[in-house]
Amino acid sequence: MNLQGGDVTGVSEFCSKCGMVLSNDEIALHKKLYNRAAKSFLCIRCSSEYLEVTQELLTAKIEEFKKMGCTLFSPK
Repeated sequence: MNLQGGDVTGVSEFCSKCGMVLSNDEIALHKKLYNRAAKSFLCIRCSSEYLEVTQELLTAKIEEFKKMGCTLFSPK
């Protein structure tokens, strides 16, 4: 189960590539980066591989988007 720092309460979505359980923040990141109307999602690990960036960069982007007030992300 993937619990990479995000809230997983009530989440029943899975990464479309590796099958890991997604956090709310991973779903929000996917919507922010790829498509707000997405119905399937990638976890941070698979997104980082696809985008050829580090997982740490994507985690930092999540925090940046939260600080900016992006409503896709759960507040801290």
